[in-house]
Amino acid sequence: MDETVWITTAEAAELSGYHPYHVRALAREGKIAGRKFGNVWQISQSSLEEYLAQVHNRGEKTGPKPRPG
Repeated sequence: MDETVWITTAEAAELSGYHPYHVRALAREGKIAGRKFGNVWQISQSSLEEYLAQVHNRGEKTGPKPRPG
C-alpha cells in the first residue's frame, strides 16, 4: 500500500515559501514527486521536504526573491 502523503500545491507553497506555479514546475521537472489529476497537481510531502533539505544544505534560499528596484 502506498504510504505517501499527498498535499495540494497551495499547501506545498505554504510549507516551502515558493509560489504554487514554482511548485508545479518542480513537479513537472521531476525535482519533486507530483501527480496530476485533470488539471490539479498533488505533491508528495516527503519529496518536497527532501528537496527543501537539499536546497538548504546547498545554502540556497527559498521563498520570494527580492525585486530589483
